[in-house]
Amino acid sequence: MFRRARHQQGSLQCVKRKTGQAVWEFRWYEPTTNGGTVYRKKVIGTIDEYKTESQAQRATDALRLTINAEQTPKSVSIAALVEHYRTEELSDANQGKAFSTKQAYEFYLKNWIVPRWGTSSLHDVKPVAVESWLKSVPRSRGSKAKIRNIMSALFNHARRYEWTDRNPITLVRQSAKRERTPEVLTDEELQALIPELSLRDRILVLLDACTGLRVGELLGLKWSDVDFGNGQVHVTRSVVDQVVGDCKTEASQKPVPLDSFLAQELLTWRSRCPYNQDEDWIFASPLTKGRQPYWPENLMKRGIRPAAKRAGIVKHISWHTFRRTFSTLLKANGEDIKTVQELLRHANSRITLDIYTQAVTPAKRAAQTKVVEMIMRKPKEQAVAAGKAQSALSNLSEPTPSRAALVSH
Repeated sequence: MFRRARHQQGSLQCVKRKTGQAVWEFRWYEPTTNGGTVYRKKVIGTIDEYKTESQAQRATDALRLTINAEQTPKSVSIAALVEHYRTEELSDANQGKAFSTKQAYEFYLKNWIVPRWGTSSLHDVKPVAVESWLKSVPRSRGSKAKIRNIMSALFNHARRYEWTDRNPITLVRQSAKRERTPEVLTDEELQALIPELSLRDRILVLLDACTGLRVGELLGLKWSDVDFGNGQVHVTRSVVDQVVGDCKTEASQKPVPLDSFLAQELLTWRSRCPYNQDEDWIFASPLTKGRQPYWPENLMKRGIRPAAKRAGIVKHISWHTFRRTFSTLLKANGEDIKTVQELLRHANSRITLDIYTQAVTPAKRAAQTKVVEMIMRKPKEQAVAAGKAQSALSNLSEPTPSRAALVSH
């Protein structure tokens, strides 16, 4: 007769190892195919990692759910579900999400979701209650929408493991509409900013404003990634909080065209920076002796924002400002939506052209060159245009020959 396996709580003990280190050890019995059981144990962590038994117990919640995966627990708490989700989806072993995405999930789980809903069971979470709570969260609409989406991902995770057959978050209404328009710079403001920057910061701003690279991708560049011969940059990695990881999406790894002016600026930087070998970071930090790139916020606070202030720019500038500016300038130049999408390396587009057409490299290169010219060459063009206008005015001021004189000629 088949005997149904029981739901196991297991036991947690603090034991001292031969090395003298005290660890929390979880023990349980695992059923075998012949109807017997096998004794198992696993170290949860050290006494330094989990100071109290209650902390260690919470850390075992994910393991308990895994052990009892074939059972249907009567009540799974949100805290236990979060621990299981961390183990399965947010661990270093899981390569399905970029480091920056995992970091964002951890922030919202730790600071908002677990403190409010951790002690609730899956069946206690109701759509109206979540919706009402989100209204009280002192964050932007975009952040609230992220909280809702992460909670929805948690419930879908629970459904996969058959701990629930519902996802109440799908009924939660939460707008993600921006509360204010993001800042972008005009080409005139960029022209005023660039002379105020050091060589290093000038290259950073030009690359960001003329390629639309995300800051993690920008600081993740090595000299070997730049193909000066073919005029393109291979984006293969992203650095977030000094952790090297993959790019945000597969589309992010597409080569980026490199305008000849930008290529010359990069070569100038390479000839002057101390770390200029192929495997060196393009923006390597001297503080780490070139082993790591600069921290982005240090560059922004100490170099770029003070330069913007000297240039008379009152807008709040962040790294993403330059990416948005690149997009805005492309649209101002009348570029087609497919070219803009591919230059920004977005994974998806709601525009029909995304399905039926492909932007060719010459189109992307020409689009980028127009932006570079708007930023770097417009003063020269304005001077030429002014000269032509002055010449035309001079011609108008000269006496106009009479019709009779023209006929006589």
